Amino acid sequence: MSTDTDGPENGRMVKIDARVPASVLEEIDEEYERRGYASRSEAIRDALRDWLNPSVTLSEETIDALATSREQRECGETRSLDDVAEKYDVDLDE
Repeated sequence: MSTDTDGPENGRMVKIDARVPASVLEEIDEEYERRGYASRSEAIRDALRDWLNPSVTLSEETIDALATSREQRECGETRSLDDVAEKYDVDLDE
């Protein structure tokens, strides 16, 4: 393992060795520039960050509820908070 002191936001960079199938490396090399990465290393670091901090995945129930809400809005079955506040004489700034 070797170190590099020119690392980004997290400070010191540490070089690691990892073995991957040649086909995976070929795919990385084909994709990293297309996805806007400056280097293979940058793309792999980003993938590792995603692995450590995965993005939130919505449940099917939540996705269905959002779709229903969108349909209700498109059919005019909902009202904005401002409209409701005005109807009931509520000051939202208080």
